Amino acid sequence: MPLPTPLSGVVPPLCTPLTAAGDVDTRALASLVDHLLTAGAHAVFALGTSGEAAFLSDDQRRTAVRATVDAVAGRVPVLAGVIDMTTARVLDHARAARSLGVDGLVATAPFYTRPRPAETAAHFRRLRDDAGLPLIAYDIPSAVHSKLDAATLLALAADGTLAGLKDSSGDGGALRRLLVALRARGLGDTFSVLTGSELTVDAALLAGAHGVVPGLGNVDPAGYVRLYEHARAGRWPEAAAEQDRLAALFALTEAGGGASPVGCFKAALRLLGVIDCPATAPPQVPLPDEAVASVRGLLAEGGLLR
Repeated sequence: MPLPTPLSGVVPPLCTPLTAAGDVDTRALASLVDHLLTAGAHAVFALGTSGEAAFLSDDQRRTAVRATVDAVAGRVPVLAGVIDMTTARVLDHARAARSLGVDGLVATAPFYTRPRPAETAAHFRRLRDDAGLPLIAYDIPSAVHSKLDAATLLALAADGTLAGLKDSSGDGGALRRLLVALRARGLGDTFSVLTGSELTVDAALLAGAHGVVPGLGNVDPAGYVRLYEHARAGRWPEAAAEQDRLAALFALTEAGGGASPVGCFKAALRLLGVIDCPATAPPQVPLPDEAVASVRGLLAEGGLLR
């Protein structure tokens, strides 16, 4: 499916369900895809942070992408994360994802060492030229320890290297300035800007962002779809009220004690009957029983469980 220009709406970054033995649970992944698409998600993103891409083997990554493409079956666009430390490894992931039929790619800047802006730009240009698929840049400085600067993003948007940006920087001011600069250059209607800051989606949409990539959207995709539709229709009080409810629900990511937020998402998905096993990839640890009980309580408070 061709990627819309610009890509907009709710694009959940899929969790990757695993079996107790640690294999990708393709049946549960199909169930999760149906959960999201039934709620009205506009696209899906496999192998992002919520998909535990950093913890999976190359074989597991390929299995997850193949299962996602099969489960979506052309109903919405499929993005695949090709996140890795070096350009060479990212290119390998991109070629594999392309062969499996994805519609677009998502990549960070290289990491471990901190690339200079010119090196980051060269990385994205080489990836776009080699893969031949629309490319979304992923700005997540908390993970890769470098921020994608506005000058680089604007240049890569102008020359067609990048089709969009997933902004998980948490820097709302920088995001606002980027949106203003894109509009000033006539790129506001072609270059997709998706916020990954799921607690401030209403503010990002009001500023001109095109959509959201919410990890919590695995658990409550319908809530984010309602939020997006309220914002798109200009119903800002309703959008703010939905955002407030989702902000309260987001507390489940802090319920796990020493467990990861992804583990909390998976515990919630199991409680909702979407997946069978809440296992996370090593070295992440499972939620203790008391944490699962807290997740259950938050789901009930959020109107998702009776």
